[in-house]
Amino acid sequence: MNDKVKTVKCVVWDLDNTLWKGTLLERDEVILVDHARATLVELDARGILHAVSSKNDHDLAWARLEALGIAEYFVLARIGWGPKSASVQEIADRLNFAYDTIAFVDDQPAERAEVAFHRPEVRCYWAEQIAELAGLPEFTPATVTADSRRRREMYQANLRREAEQTSFDGPSEEFLRSLDLVLRIDRASEEDLARVEELTLRTSQMNATGVHYSDADLRALLADPSHEVLTVTMEDRFGPHGAVGVLLLRRDADPWHLKLLATSCRVVSFGAGAAVLNWLIGEAAAAGAHLVADFRPTSRNRIMEIAYRFAGFTDEPCACLAAVPAAAHADTQRLHLLPDVRPLPTTMRIDAPRLALT
Repeated sequence: MNDKVKTVKCVVWDLDNTLWKGTLLERDEVILVDHARATLVELDARGILHAVSSKNDHDLAWARLEALGIAEYFVLARIGWGPKSASVQEIADRLNFAYDTIAFVDDQPAERAEVAFHRPEVRCYWAEQIAELAGLPEFTPATVTADSRRRREMYQANLRREAEQTSFDGPSEEFLRSLDLVLRIDRASEEDLARVEELTLRTSQMNATGVHYSDADLRALLADPSHEVLTVTMEDRFGPHGAVGVLLLRRDADPWHLKLLATSCRVVSFGAGAAVLNWLIGEAAAAGAHLVADFRPTSRNRIMEIAYRFAGFTDEPCACLAAVPAAAHADTQRLHLLPDVRPLPTTMRIDAPRLALT
């Protein structure tokens, strides 16, 4: 794939004479157009989401999607009588996607023109192109990770989660407890490295150093017995959040050296970063090891410094710091854990079944 081509994140589909042949309200016996199902399935497997924007009766149209066996592929549906540009904008905003990562497919030139006029960043395609979409560079991500293949499932779970949170009557901590959150920490495998690299590159608010670790860097650490490359995944009763964090830890001597902690911004409100730190503090205490962490301030990661401080880390002088190799970046701060700090209570269960740091 050409790296200069921005990948589509969501395809917004018209229905009548686009996704299916015929017009539903004219009581046509509508059937899927050629290649429609194959295109939906293939793009879904690449992590590209699907949504609907159709001028139709909502209940009737959705029932037909279910009868055709494809309703499950759509994360959002805006079926009604308003302008298509408004529907496309609402879908992009609901998913928090930039408009230039949205594709719109419609058989009507007037509808495509209306969307293009109001949202020129949106890429418009006509119905006759359905068979070729999967072969276009903008529909071909550079990498497809395990999370990519489950992206639809994760977004659908999140939409259900957000809907319940909106209707929840009580403190936010009680809502978090009601989710039955489970945080899993495990050693990374080679198959995880693409997602780990992505997390070091794309996380900003909850990234302790802002340093990007390349695939080659991560493979070297993975092969080094003195280092741990740890992945963090999370799920709750609504479904998976996917891979949400990474830790790079050197633990061959006292003190243990936490080189990087990064967690996805989308799980900040669930307290994932604090939970990971609590777990690591407990593991270090059980091993009788002191804990040193790198923090490199950026324009966006102040919240991570607060998390470290709240967990009990300080920049006060300590003899332990002399045992940690010099940082690659001159502006990296070395924080160490205050004596006798123990893990704090958390609203989630920590599961690390294959990890044995002690």
